[in-house]
Amino acid sequence: MRIPTMTDVLRARTLIDPILPRTPMWPYPALTASTGVDVLVKHENTQPVGAFKVRGGLTLLGQMPTVERECGVVGYSTGNHAQSLAYASSRFGAPCTIVMPTNPNSAKANAVRALGAELVEFGTTLEDARECAEKLARERGARLVSAANEPELITGVGTLYLEVFEQAPDLDAVIVPVGGGSGAAAACVVADAVAPDCEIVAVQSAASPAAHDSWRAGEVVHRPNQTVVEGLATGTGFELTQHIMRERLADFVLVDDDAIAEAQWLLLRDAHTLAEGAGASALAALLANAERFTGKRVAVICTGANASERELRTMSGMP
Repeated sequence: MRIPTMTDVLRARTLIDPILPRTPMWPYPALTASTGVDVLVKHENTQPVGAFKVRGGLTLLGQMPTVERECGVVGYSTGNHAQSLAYASSRFGAPCTIVMPTNPNSAKANAVRALGAELVEFGTTLEDARECAEKLARERGARLVSAANEPELITGVGTLYLEVFEQAPDLDAVIVPVGGGSGAAAACVVADAVAPDCEIVAVQSAASPAAHDSWRAGEVVHRPNQTVVEGLATGTGFELTQHIMRERLADFVLVDDDAIAEAQWLLLRDAHTLAEGAGASALAALLANAERFTGKRVAVICTGANASERELRTMSGMP
């Protein structure tokens, strides 16, 4: 697999800039008081699909040869990667099929359909959905798009971190949620080029630690996938993103699902920000490791706002 470079990220920015506005990154005094850390929130929850992955989808579809794009794409996802591919396919006029595990987050599933993509529900895990997507892609002659092993996804997401370091060149650390790892890998590529002294710290749910354990082991491993946090729910590491993270990542931490839910509430209360579980996990990692970040300037990436009805009810105290 080709390893993305900073030149690729700059090329992706040229493609994305006319389509997507740059997202804000703000400090919140109440959040700083609650955490005891000089923290900035990067608001990828304001993207048109409510999540950062749209950057990768646009880059991949935009850079595909026309003849390949006309054959369409097939992806598998618990939601935000799906919306990214559906949005980009709609933008570039490509057929799109998405496979999700059965009974997906209805908000994400409805958004995929609204963008004109075909939605197929199959199996109970992301791995089941992947097997179905591979079969459909072969049958239809479409391009199968991996959830993470795609250089274009990483370089597209790299534009997010280029914005982060332009908005706050003096950061000491950036905390990045990890499911497949495209976000953390992208952060590593960009930080290595423009912010070599900044630590990139990854976070995953302790209930689905495949990416974390793959990084610790130095090889791709499979683990039980039991988190309720959709954006972090992967049962295996991905070779491309793991390779990049092994080269540059400063640390990889785990937090439990309850801590993520608490961070969701804190973002809502102190930063007026609706975050899905994955979008709050970076803040959960900061809270769980506050001593490590004391006295430092830290950015947390709010990767998405596509909270399920269950999450919304939990945050509001409704039964």
